[in-house]
Amino acid sequence: MPLILDNVGKTSDPGRNSWDSKDALLYALGVGAGQADPTGFELEFTTENSGFSKVEQRVLPTLPVVVAMGGGGNPPSWGDFDFTKLLHAEQGVTLHGPIPPDGEVETVQRLVGIYDKEKAAIVRLENVSTYVGTGKPAFTTRFAAYIRDAGGCGTAGDDVSDPPKMPDRAPDHETSYVTRTDQALLYRLSGDRNPLHSDPAHPALQFMGVDRPILHGLCTFGFTGRALLHTLCGSDVNRFTSMDNRFSKPVLPGDTLTVRMWIESPGNALYQTVNQHGAVVIDGGRFAFDA
Repeated sequence: MPLILDNVGKTSDPGRNSWDSKDALLYALGVGAGQADPTGFELEFTTENSGFSKVEQRVLPTLPVVVAMGGGGNPPSWGDFDFTKLLHAEQGVTLHGPIPPDGEVETVQRLVGIYDKEKAAIVRLENVSTYVGTGKPAFTTRFAAYIRDAGGCGTAGDDVSDPPKMPDRAPDHETSYVTRTDQALLYRLSGDRNPLHSDPAHPALQFMGVDRPILHGLCTFGFTGRALLHTLCGSDVNRFTSMDNRFSKPVLPGDTLTVRMWIESPGNALYQTVNQHGAVVIDGGRFAFDA
């Protein structure tokens, strides 16, 4: 069967997901926290109050993309397609306050839309998570998949604006991080065990024109989120509100990532991430924060 437009707008059953201090610490290490200076300013994300420094553990604001990845239970079907032709196209997250080091949420997934792009289709999902016990909003994550050769399916769902173009001027800020050559092996321990990121014999790598496993898109998202947090929020997780972007090119472990940021108005910025060759790997970024 083709992609199912009739399922657009439907939601999953509520599903529960939890994390603990160790999960948050491992995620932080997986997206590069503490790598350049293990005892420096990111210590609050990579350790807890267990020694003489009395560091209170904080959680990186991009952790929800891992916690809510599975969505709820019994999600609405997209239809029938070749999973090997699916690419992670877009990702976003909105926070409703700082994330505790230990927590449990109830998540409901909604099939936001299916969009016909002639030779391909885009499927968008939204996961809304609330804290178990209080029912208070925790975070919302957004995901879009690009599926090659799935066009001709028709379009249904919410209207979605095109991503912004970056300003034709120098960035207001730039922050660079070097990824480790084993970054994907570390990041995969947070849950995504897709062999595309670990097995050099994976057939998709040849199709993509790369000679070794690529870095997870969500790992690049996490590196980018760290840059936004530290550069525009002064490392204060209370000021981080939301970020959304498109993935435009694979990243290889060992690449240097530079996040370019343009301030559009107080509390609103645009961003893109480029590699050491100047190729754009994340584009169309929107970031909202407490100015």
